[in-house]
Amino acid sequence: KGKNSLVTLSSRGSAVDLHYWIGKDSSQDEQGAAAVYVTQLDAALGGSPVQHREVQGHESETFQSYFRHGIIYKKGGVASGFKHVETNMYNIKRLLHVKGKKHVSATEVALSWDSFNKGDVFLLDLGKVLIQWNGPSCSIGLALARSIRDSERGGRAQIGIIDNERDSPDLMQIMRMVLGERRGELRDAVPDTKADELQKANVRLYHVYEKDNDLVVQEIATRPLTQDLLQHEDCYILDQGGFKIYVWRGKASSPEEKKAAFTRAVGFIQAKGYPSSTNVEVINDGAESAMFKQLFQRWTEKNETQGLGKVYTTGKIAKVEQVKFDTTQLHARPELAAEQRMVDDASGEIEVWRIEDLEMQPVNPKMYGQFYGGDCYLVLYTYLRSGRPHYVLYMWQGRHASVDEITACALNAIELDRKYGDEAVQVRVTMGKEPRHFLAIFKGKLVIYEGGTSRAQQSGPEPAIRLFQVRGTDEVNTKATEVPARASSLNSNDVFLLSTSQVCYLWCGKGCSGDEREMAKMVADIISRRDKHTILEGQEPAEFWEALGGKAPYASEKRFQEQITHYQPRLFECSNQTGRFIMTEVVGFCQEDLDEDDVMLLDTWEEIFLWAIASAKEYLKTHPAGRDLATPIILVKQGYEPLNFTGWFNAWDPYKWSMTGKEKFLSPLFPQDSTLQENSYRDILFPVSEFALSFFPIHVVVNPVLTAGFGEIRQQLTVTLKIC
Repeated sequence: KGKNSLVTLSSRGSAVDLHYWIGKDSSQDEQGAAAVYVTQLDAALGGSPVQHREVQGHESETFQSYFRHGIIYKKGGVASGFKHVETNMYNIKRLLHVKGKKHVSATEVALSWDSFNKGDVFLLDLGKVLIQWNGPSCSIGLALARSIRDSERGGRAQIGIIDNERDSPDLMQIMRMVLGERRGELRDAVPDTKADELQKANVRLYHVYEKDNDLVVQEIATRPLTQDLLQHEDCYILDQGGFKIYVWRGKASSPEEKKAAFTRAVGFIQAKGYPSSTNVEVINDGAESAMFKQLFQRWTEKNETQGLGKVYTTGKIAKVEQVKFDTTQLHARPELAAEQRMVDDASGEIEVWRIEDLEMQPVNPKMYGQFYGGDCYLVLYTYLRSGRPHYVLYMWQGRHASVDEITACALNAIELDRKYGDEAVQVRVTMGKEPRHFLAIFKGKLVIYEGGTSRAQQSGPEPAIRLFQVRGTDEVNTKATEVPARASSLNSNDVFLLSTSQVCYLWCGKGCSGDEREMAKMVADIISRRDKHTILEGQEPAEFWEALGGKAPYASEKRFQEQITHYQPRLFECSNQTGRFIMTEVVGFCQEDLDEDDVMLLDTWEEIFLWAIASAKEYLKTHPAGRDLATPIILVKQGYEPLNFTGWFNAWDPYKWSMTGKEKFLSPLFPQDSTLQENSYRDILFPVSEFALSFFPIHVVVNPVLTAGFGEIRQQLTVTLKIC
């Protein structure tokens, strides 16, 4: 607690992170000296590291992720002569106050009942015995106790758990021996002061500079932020609702400005009246962290394709190489399934229902793949994996469907899921935001009509003239979407189908490829039975323009091939127990972080995976980058995870959750042996000369009730720990 530390960690490929940690009892001089050292080390590494200012008890989730078994705050500092706990030393008596679940930290507190409260975990460390006392309203976790046992006691200490004091009389007797009798009631749980997601979403960008020896703070923009606001010649501060402060240093800014980054951040925190424990991250132009990038609506790396382009004059189209996706690699490479957002190769079976009068009505198989914006549909996809059926249930919501229909769609999805043993992966699909696998199961024949309905009794006649934009190069990624039938809807990069009462035109923009033209021809047979006339951009007959209401400017700027955005996936634990929506990020996550008692959310940017729909919607709504609320939300159930979910986790074990509840609880506590498996009790022996007399009065040690059954020669104390 009394000193500063510096942790240097290499991550994100060749990038380096420098963490500057401040103990709560450290002096201003010590903090200043550490900051100077960080600046020097940053300069020695070429100015590329991302710098983090960490304060005891308020560390960033990135910093906490380095210590997967938890952080223990030790009293004193170097000058205090504090002696750290050594491995295999058992002459120990301390009480640790444990906070957190995914990110555990422990502070040594006074060895007294006065240190306890109802909401947290307390760990009584007696050398050979570790007793974990769980408060009535706490989140139970064993990671820290296991870590102390394995790293400091050579795996030889025993762990006892107190969930209910009445059920653990032996352990409570030990605690009373050490702490004395408890007087009065325990204190209530201390409220969590963690920032909620609404607070984190309040991002503001400031230009910070010095003028006449004064610090000038000028607000530039609020959420959603765009990358072009950052100029290479300047330095900026991004304030994430007082939760965290980012300092961005432009590559062309002066050396003096770069050196003053930390100082300016601290000055900004003081000027805003934020707590001194506020996290600070200093980042460099071109070496931004994933956390920083995701605060912007879109972040483009150098030489990365730019997306859809803008409206300019004609004649600017360039050929772009089209790269086909090999679906045969999906099962062999789960990470590819995740990256491509594909469950399988889309060769399974499908059933489609339309919501009509709030009930499910089967859709004629001849109409599979045709979706109307005035309807809602349920699409059940069945495929085999390891010889057993798996299910994906898509809930497609039309843009013009009523609220009642959307609600009925969700309710019917629940009933359909139950019919298949609650094993289906549920995916909410908003019109126009169809995920890749959804496109693939219709084999390139997906047609989306702007309005109307596929019901037998339609509300009105179909339009005589319809225009469809066709995008896609193969059966995996193609769909045709109806757009307003006017010239301004055209785009030189794509193929369009103009359906009239006499003819169907295939309009081929200068930037489209041969594969795109072939896919458009296949879709054209679904949209219209009229004769097909293929026309090239610039060679349109007068009748074509007449059908569109005359010529008009349209998009013709070069558009690169659309690629899946490579944002770093992020895993969160979700909670609203305190009345606020709070998310804890799990940095550098793996399968072990998926606690079956938690609500977890995996954000891969284009898709949201979770175990509770409401949390996903709240996450999108409060995201600092102003995320699209139509992003597909996928409900994943434990034990039935699809490949496009498991592929984001390194070395996924499909049998991880096959153990029984008792095995899962006991296996981390003790080595597997027949005695433990057959009995839920284990006797722990403590030699009187080495252990017992250090903590227990002599009249307790010689108590016949405790020592019955053991000879005087060995003089050992027996304590029975109940492990349940």
